[in-house]
Amino acid sequence: MPEIKNNDQDLFAAYTLAQKQQLYEALCQFFSENKRSLFDRLAPLRTRHISVMVEDIYQSHNAAAVLRSCDCFGVQDVHVVERTNTFNPAGDVAVGSSKWVDYHKYKSTQEAYNQLRSQGYRIVATLPHANDTLIGDLDISKPTVLVFGTELTGLTQEAVDMADAYVKIPMYGFTESFNISVSAALCLFSVTERMRSLPNLNWQLSEDEQLGLKLHWSMQAISGGEKVLEELLKRMG
Repeated sequence: MPEIKNNDQDLFAAYTLAQKQQLYEALCQFFSENKRSLFDRLAPLRTRHISVMVEDIYQSHNAAAVLRSCDCFGVQDVHVVERTNTFNPAGDVAVGSSKWVDYHKYKSTQEAYNQLRSQGYRIVATLPHANDTLIGDLDISKPTVLVFGTELTGLTQEAVDMADAYVKIPMYGFTESFNISVSAALCLFSVTERMRSLPNLNWQLSEDEQLGLKLHWSMQAISGGEKVLEELLKRMG
C-alpha cells in the first residue's frame, strides 16, 4: 500500500464496524468475487505481532524482496529507515506486494526505535553478538520487530547498541552472512511458523483492524479507488 506516515489519519476511524462492513460490501461490487475471497481469507492471517525494520537499503531489488517476503508470511508492517538511501520497492521482484503491505518511513534509527517501542515492540537486531540467540529459539511471546541492516555494512552501531536483543541464523559454510533479503525470508519463516503454532498467543489483527485492512486493499484493487471511495462515503452521509 502507499507509504503510511505518522500523521496519517485512518480514513475509516470515524466509522462503526457495521458502517465499515457496509462500505466494504459496496466496494466489493467494483472487483471480482475471486479478489474478495482472497481478501476475506487472508485478512485473518495477517499479523502485526511480528514486524520488520530495514536500515538504509540501497538496492531496489532487495527492498522489493523484503516486502514480498513480508507479504508471503502475512507480516503487515515494514518500518524503513532512510538515512542516505531512498527505499524503492518497485519492480518485478516485488510482484505487486507493495499494494498489500504497509510501510512506514523514518529519517533515523532513533526515531524508528522510539516509535516502535511506543507501540510495545521488543526490538531484535539480526546479527551475531555476544548476547545473541538462534532464530529458532527467539522468544516471540511479546510483539517483536526484526531489524536488518544495509547490504554491505550491515546494521549501524547505533542500531546494535539500542536493540533489546540479538538473533542469528545458523550457518555451516565459508560465507559469513546471507543476503539481506534471504536473511529476512529465513527469519520470517521461522518466527511466523512458531507464532501461528502457539495456542495462547494473540497474534491476529482485531476484527476492526481486519475490516480496515480489507477496505484499504479494496482501494488498491479498484482503478481510481480513491474517487470511488469518495463517492460511496458521500452516499453514506
